[in-house]
Amino acid sequence: MTEPLAKPKKKNPVQRTRLATLPPVPRSRTALGLTRAAAEGVFEMQVCAECETVQYPPREVCGHCLSEHLAWKPVNNRGTLIASTTLRHSNDLYFRERLPWRVGTVKMDAGPSVVAHVHEDCAEPGTDGSRVRLTLKLDRSGQAVLHALPEKDTPNMNDAPQMRESTCDPKFRRVLVTDGKSAVGMAVAKAMLDAGASAVFLGDSSTWKTVPAFDKLVASDARIQVVELDVTDTDSVDRLAASIGGKVEILVNTAAYLRDGGILGRKDINLARDAMEVNVLGLMRLAQAFAPGMCFRAADGTNNAVAWVNVLSIHALAALPSRGAWSASMAAALSASQTLRAELRGAGVRVLNVFPGPVEEEWEQLTPPPKVAPSAVAKAIVKGLQDGIEDAYVGDIAEEIRGRLRENHKAVERELGNG
Repeated sequence: MTEPLAKPKKKNPVQRTRLATLPPVPRSRTALGLTRAAAEGVFEMQVCAECETVQYPPREVCGHCLSEHLAWKPVNNRGTLIASTTLRHSNDLYFRERLPWRVGTVKMDAGPSVVAHVHEDCAEPGTDGSRVRLTLKLDRSGQAVLHALPEKDTPNMNDAPQMRESTCDPKFRRVLVTDGKSAVGMAVAKAMLDAGASAVFLGDSSTWKTVPAFDKLVASDARIQVVELDVTDTDSVDRLAASIGGKVEILVNTAAYLRDGGILGRKDINLARDAMEVNVLGLMRLAQAFAPGMCFRAADGTNNAVAWVNVLSIHALAALPSRGAWSASMAAALSASQTLRAELRGAGVRVLNVFPGPVEEEWEQLTPPPKVAPSAVAKAIVKGLQDGIEDAYVGDIAEEIRGRLRENHKAVERELGNG
């Protein structure tokens, strides 16, 4: 069984920081269907509409009947490990730095035989326990790879080096939460501590404001450190980055500005300006100050910098006209986040976008249920990091809008516009 991960020792300040390397990147456009599934945390493969043959690797036509009608569908991810080996030499720099590395062949119950990274807790082929479950993970280059895991979770399973490389587990990592006094910010801080984070920096932009729940949280755990941070103030962001930028391994941007109001009903653009200042320009300030340091530490041992989390809204994908200015800022923040993802990918730092429905907080008091508890958003963030995904949808409304957008995005636009 996997040994529990030991808390990393403090780094020698004169020791060379290892620069980030990436596994092989090239994939065909068709194979990016696997990447999409891995980014959303689902297991899908191509299935022929004519003969129902499951395809692997992804291809343009069915390998059995040559039909072009191949759809991505959930398939049975169970199988039997029929061969495995442990690599102790590799010509690829990424794997050479991480040897030994176990790989093997799995015969899927759904039909295909696939080559996968094999978890160290999987039994040897031909023995009891050689049954495995396959999962799609994003590697450090942002591409989908197959992992063979034991049929049932084992103790400390996520502590294995392969899993540590393919996920963004908060265990023993230091986390910055940009708005620690918000309901979501406090819930995220608590969830990160429960997940084993070694330190949580809690941003505070309103030191004059007393929040009893915030004070209680800070007093409850010595791992919490309150830091002054106002994402609308470039000097504030830069000062904090100069102080702790080299320590942050996961950044969770919970800073948000939410107000009611569309476009035609106002005689000014102050609401839109304020929303953009926090939700979009605040994200950019944080990125310019913290992201370069995270890229530099992306390969720095077992507690390397791994992830950037943006808490957005499902209305980044579908505007809510009654909150038109805010919806526009969420859409712009999503676009900025996708740009940031592309820029961080070269260092292997993951960007996780979180799309909740209405959250149970101060500015949603008049919003009818169902609403998402801040703790549910925090739980989804931790799970998303542990699973290594890129997009997380939280709550019934978010899931419903997500599904309906795939079916008929125009219907969603009209229905939200009609209230």
